[in-house]
Amino acid sequence: MKIFSAAQVKEWDAYSIKNEPINSINLMERAATACYRWLVKNEFAQKHFRIFCGKGNNGSDGLALARLLIQNNCRVTVYILEFGKIGTEDFQLNLERLHQCTTDIHFIQSTEFFPTINKDDVIVDALFGIGLNKPLDGISAQLVQYLNLQEALMVSIDMPTGLFTDKASTGNTIINATHTLSFQNYKLALLLPENETYCGQVHLLEIGLHKLFEDNEASIFEMIDRHAIKNIFKPRSNFAHKGNYGHAVLMCGSYGMMGAAVLSSLGCLKSGVGKLTACVPQCGYQIMQAIVPEAMCEVEGDNFIQHPPSIEKFDAVGIGPGIGLFPSHKELLQHVFSTANKPIVIDADALNIIAQEPSLFTSIPAGSIITPHPKEFERLFGKTQNNFERLQLALAKANEFNIFIVLKGHYSFIACSGQKGYFNSTGNPGMATAGSGDVLTGILTGLLAQGYDSMQACMLGVYVHGLAGDIAAGKYSQEAMTAGNIAVCMGDAFKMLYH
Repeated sequence: MKIFSAAQVKEWDAYSIKNEPINSINLMERAATACYRWLVKNEFAQKHFRIFCGKGNNGSDGLALARLLIQNNCRVTVYILEFGKIGTEDFQLNLERLHQCTTDIHFIQSTEFFPTINKDDVIVDALFGIGLNKPLDGISAQLVQYLNLQEALMVSIDMPTGLFTDKASTGNTIINATHTLSFQNYKLALLLPENETYCGQVHLLEIGLHKLFEDNEASIFEMIDRHAIKNIFKPRSNFAHKGNYGHAVLMCGSYGMMGAAVLSSLGCLKSGVGKLTACVPQCGYQIMQAIVPEAMCEVEGDNFIQHPPSIEKFDAVGIGPGIGLFPSHKELLQHVFSTANKPIVIDADALNIIAQEPSLFTSIPAGSIITPHPKEFERLFGKTQNNFERLQLALAKANEFNIFIVLKGHYSFIACSGQKGYFNSTGNPGMATAGSGDVLTGILTGLLAQGYDSMQACMLGVYVHGLAGDIAAGKYSQEAMTAGNIAVCMGDAFKMLYH
């Protein structure tokens, strides 16, 4: 699923109008109908709807929704923000239609016209949509502030009023929606953590925009969905043997941190790798042999890894989970980077060592994958003012060093060289638990060993990792699930790719 800018969404509307063909007022009717059906499906039909409309296309959607609700015997009161200017052509037409079925329409010209709202009502925000390009002020800002003080459930149409689509909204006055009903595809602002308070739960509603536009229009950002993964995933051959699925090595663990080695090894094995060697210190040997008997072990040091294995014989290399921050690890990384001759996966303590020794960046093999969480990303590349800047910085650094950056979090973001970025559509807050990233490191390493290229490994890896997390949350709850549960549920996640 492509993620388009506000300008591209308008072009998509225009393309659909021209090529379906359909006129704009009927396209709005589709949008309003989709919203109406969502409200009924979620059992809000018995509520009193208070619909607040601007005079643009977002407001026109709100008027059409009001009419549909009234025609289906719902209680509706409409409020129109009055600027002293006539609305768009479609707004005026929908207003005329609305006048034919209700007189409960009010114009807000000042704070004196703000209505009393009961906590059991449903507020529908159709004031300003994706086209907003400057912060709210005057009566618009005052109305939004007033609505945010109400206890009633808030539903925003397409985009919470006051929220910019393609840039940071820091300092803006913005609706705090309980639910955002957005159309067709995700917008960038809806995917970023800084906007969670404003967006609430985001629901995508299909309104039948022309598919050819999406197929042919380029976009910087895309959402990884099931369709994309089905095109990447390679089911096993009936005549396969373990040699067909690669031999991976994970350099992991140190005294007191062997759990990271166990979890990353489980992730690697559950990814389908043919063979795994875990390079661990002596203190972790018995732990690994007892808990992960499927992994071979190579001991390199006593309490931490002191020497690298002969990595040339392996199909993929992962390094970092639980290795600690020991002075000799700079040389360890230098040796691994210089001799790998293939993309590797770098995580956790290995990233923290690179943050201390930035010169290591230039020796990372091309196509390698690094998997920082937000704090690790900040240590590696510096602070940013907002999430939009962080995305741009990730894209720039991926391009500069010819690597893939998996920025972990809800909607984990994959930054690729060439200024292309992908958001993951699976996963849940229960995955914010110790060791979850170690499982991902193992999965990515295992997929590289199986012959997936770095892009494919990133996309398939984060998707299946998140899907396993969703399954684990269903079984154990978001609160009680652990990283080990994610690894255990990998089998169920892969099963879902066959259907």
